[in-house]
Amino acid sequence: MKNTAFAIAVTAVAGCLMTTVPAFASSENQQGQGQAVITVLPAKNAAPATVSQQDLALKVNGKATDITGFEPLQGPNSRVELVIMIDDGARASLGNQMSDIANFIKTLPPNTAVTLGYMQNGQTQLTGPFTTNHEQVANTLRITNGIRGINGSPYFCLSSLAKNWPSHDTDARREVVMVTDGVDYYEPYYNPDDPYVLAAINDATRAHVIVYSIYWTNTGRFDRTMLANYAGQNLLQEVTDATGGNSYWLGMGNPVTLVPYFDDIKQRLNHQYELSFMAPFNGRYDLANFRLKVNNGTRIAAPQQVVVAPGSTGGGEQ
Repeated sequence: MKNTAFAIAVTAVAGCLMTTVPAFASSENQQGQGQAVITVLPAKNAAPATVSQQDLALKVNGKATDITGFEPLQGPNSRVELVIMIDDGARASLGNQMSDIANFIKTLPPNTAVTLGYMQNGQTQLTGPFTTNHEQVANTLRITNGIRGINGSPYFCLSSLAKNWPSHDTDARREVVMVTDGVDYYEPYYNPDDPYVLAAINDATRAHVIVYSIYWTNTGRFDRTMLANYAGQNLLQEVTDATGGNSYWLGMGNPVTLVPYFDDIKQRLNHQYELSFMAPFNGRYDLANFRLKVNNGTRIAAPQQVVVAPGSTGGGEQ
């Protein structure tokens, strides 16, 4: 009787262990999925190159990863949401560029919904909701206040915008153009590990926002220094490189015109693709390192990190 009871107990324990193994295995083998918007860049004085899925090699967190889709984002059905963020502390001379900004807004394609915002006190004060009435948005342009320190950190503003994106259209591309000198008054000297910059990158990446920046000097004696110039431009490039965008500047001074910058941004918006992939999922919506290589030598702009979300489990379909 004792031997029989012992055998029954061992069998029960073994049965429990067997039933728990698949659960652990399923967790370890769970596959996640993700998407990233990449931009195919033209060679100098040349039309953008043609890129196919077969030309691409992707690594996520350092491991070769299967690309499951690569679709061009073009035409009227490919929606874009664009926020133009203007630093309200920018020098009043930015008023000379109002016609350039207005013309950029008015000439955006019909598939682009746009809104305008002024960066103040760590937030982006939008002039209205997204709209494809580009003329209406252009009419909300105004001269900046030009008050020193009115915007403590453009990176606070970017974080706030990314976390409170003024739309729930998850199928639209999210793009931002920041007009600012990039100086973070809470960390005024260049620090590649500036916590507010890193937070802005994290928030923008999680919200799938691509950031472009146009350098324009702010009001204030410090903002005219080489230290401020170096810090602001490098921090802005850190953000734009991380999100798959681009930075534009002209040395220490302000550019005579913004037209070439806006032309390049429009060119980039017209040559974007959505890349889909599968990667291991660790049980939470986490950021993963994203490295994309094009085997035919074409230049691209892509985010440095992406969100991996739950996908299929155990190698099968979801």
